Amino acid sequence: MPQLPLEGIRVIDSTYVFALPYTGGLLSDFGAEVIKLEGPGRPDTTRNSGLAGSYPEHELGDDPWNRPSTYNLLHRGKQSLTLDMTDPRGRDLFRDMVRVSDVVMENFTPRVMRAWELDYPNLRKIKPDIIMVSNTGFGHGGGPYSNNPAQATTLEGTHGHCWITGYNGEGPNRVGASFVDFLSTWTALFAIGGALRYRSRTGKGQWADIAMYQAGVMFMSDYLMDAISNKREGERIGNRHPYRAPQGCYPAQGDDEWIAISVGTDKQWQALCGLMGREGLAQESRFADLLLRQQNHDDLDGIIQVWTSQRDKYDMMHLLQGVGIPAGPVLTGKDIHFDSHYESRGFLERVEYPKDRGMGSRIFMGRPYKFSNTPLRIRGPAPTFGQDNERLIKELLGVKEDVYDGLVQDAIATTIPTTGSPVPRIPQERMVELGLLAAWDHGYRERLGLS
Repeated sequence: MPQLPLEGIRVIDSTYVFALPYTGGLLSDFGAEVIKLEGPGRPDTTRNSGLAGSYPEHELGDDPWNRPSTYNLLHRGKQSLTLDMTDPRGRDLFRDMVRVSDVVMENFTPRVMRAWELDYPNLRKIKPDIIMVSNTGFGHGGGPYSNNPAQATTLEGTHGHCWITGYNGEGPNRVGASFVDFLSTWTALFAIGGALRYRSRTGKGQWADIAMYQAGVMFMSDYLMDAISNKREGERIGNRHPYRAPQGCYPAQGDDEWIAISVGTDKQWQALCGLMGREGLAQESRFADLLLRQQNHDDLDGIIQVWTSQRDKYDMMHLLQGVGIPAGPVLTGKDIHFDSHYESRGFLERVEYPKDRGMGSRIFMGRPYKFSNTPLRIRGPAPTFGQDNERLIKELLGVKEDVYDGLVQDAIATTIPTTGSPVPRIPQERMVELGLLAAWDHGYRERLGLS
């Protein structure tokens, strides 16, 4: 294979939950050697899954902390090192790792790395060209919120996203997933790429100080401009649009099936009327132009859903796009695994686990881009907890065997978490009843060809 873009780059991934762990997984896809660092008593949150149904085949096994689906998605292709950073010996080993690494990623609140004397000014003393990426809710700038812990689900309120998300006449809403986590993932990738380029030209390192709330604000620019220029604070309009009508998610044929349709011009509106067999609607005075269609949007929705509810969502997508109307089926997680376009793009990748892991083959999402000269792929499964401790500590760092044995004996480095327990299993059918799962397909492995 051609050389991967980040071959030879070593990354210490001392991050938790989603945003930068996912960055680390993508860096591994690029060829970087990514070392996932966790505390023996502080395993990553995703190892103790919030949904028991995310364990393969609903089985916890003898090592449930290694099995949850989210953990395995985010940490694919990495190595695993566990160090008790509350112990001076753990911090000394961390410093030794920095000396032989290129990038350090962390997402503690600002006080943590500073208290351990592992913040950027101190890491520069150890390795002057080190690149450090810090991902916090509010940044390290010393503002009134800097030391506050945060997560994506609450940060949406701090940058205005919740204010414009929701339905007319109702209160603010957050989006369905932790949107700001993904923004921080991509922001960190861009920052690391820029810092590596800067280092290759100058020989100097860099500190990327990412504030998640600012990543969210960047996607609010048109609303900010409207507030500044026109004194309008934005509004909640659900699936509608200020400059397009009709627009919405409409029921399709089947149980809980939907299609998104967006009409932006009179020509598109006339084409939609033709497809519905209601050409006369285009001449009705209440729908004659965009402003009138917006004013009578409720009536339009009622008419359109009569037509959509009798048709397959994919068939309608092809019909609508065939006459120039933006439209797309609303896909479920199950739909994505069987969608012909996802398959043709190779977006879903199969990962083989060692037989002793009891995980078989798994399918994970890859990357939303392809390189013409470098075939990227997921380079391996996520590691077990502390699986690379002995090799990294003894071989890479040169620690003598008796010293290593003492680290293991004192639980400075472990292969089993010293705290936490798996979420109790709940029958899948009960999880569906509780709304914790949308559905459960007992034959999913056969349908995906994983048996």
